[in-house]
Amino acid sequence: MVPNKVLSLLGLAMKAGKVVSGEFMTEKEIKSGKAKLVIVASDASENTKKMFRNMSEYRHVEMIEFGDKESLGRAIGKEMRASLAIIDEGFAKSIRSQAGLKN
Repeated sequence: MVPNKVLSLLGLAMKAGKVVSGEFMTEKEIKSGKAKLVIVASDASENTKKMFRNMSEYRHVEMIEFGDKESLGRAIGKEMRASLAIIDEGFAKSIRSQAGLKN
């Protein structure tokens, strides 16, 4: 896993308008079917991780645990964020590949 590259890709995706963050917006994009990849901070609460894991499995969206709240927030130019949704397949594929996951 190459954390710096993943965080750089998150920053690019944010500038391109392909990232939503925060619990409410992430949940909204998963339920609308637009989310291609869900990222939850490793230091998020167990309830948050479980909620997004269940929601993602039900909607057939991949979810990964990556980084911490502070690094995710900093990568997208915001405050701490426990959850993000990538709404572009190209960025999602690149992030999966940099995180060492199958595409």
